[in-house]
Amino acid sequence: MQQYWARTIVLLLVCGLPVGAVQAGAESWIRIDTARQTLAVVQDDETKQLFQNISFGRNGPAEDRHEGDGRTPLGTFRVAWINARSRFHLFFGLDYPSHEQAERAFRAKAIDFDTYFAIRRALYRGEVPPQDTALGGHIGIHGVGDGDRSLHAVANWTDGCIALTDEQVEQLAKWVNIGTRVVIQ
Repeated sequence: MQQYWARTIVLLLVCGLPVGAVQAGAESWIRIDTARQTLAVVQDDETKQLFQNISFGRNGPAEDRHEGDGRTPLGTFRVAWINARSRFHLFFGLDYPSHEQAERAFRAKAIDFDTYFAIRRALYRGEVPPQDTALGGHIGIHGVGDGDRSLHAVANWTDGCIALTDEQVEQLAKWVNIGTRVVIQ
């Protein structure tokens, strides 16, 4: 039995999945379209729920981001933590930066080897990668909360996160768990 679990964990790590991401049935996942400013909950190749007029980082999306640049990172992530008492009403934290983003940053000398190794090790273990690096952190999906509702309706205003209205993020919550896949494109 111990060998079974060891092999299962190795398989999950090789596939890049957090160990806690195993779920029965079809996986629901989130597709964020930065061009259309939509967030879709997808299951079995079918959109189950669509949220429109969402907001991103004030400086738009980018494949790579750096701390303080106001950009929303593109890529595939997993929900790594949930904060139900966030100043943004409800916060689904992502396991940003990804393996690929850490690799590119290391090759570009934007982060040192110790930081690169810490990010990779955390991701392989299914843990939250360091959030205080030169690549920034605390990227997630959240509501407006204490923010300006009128600004949300007309502009991208976040520091790099994806924002929905408080009502939308509450509807999204029924689809989201730790380990839910999030694709930002």
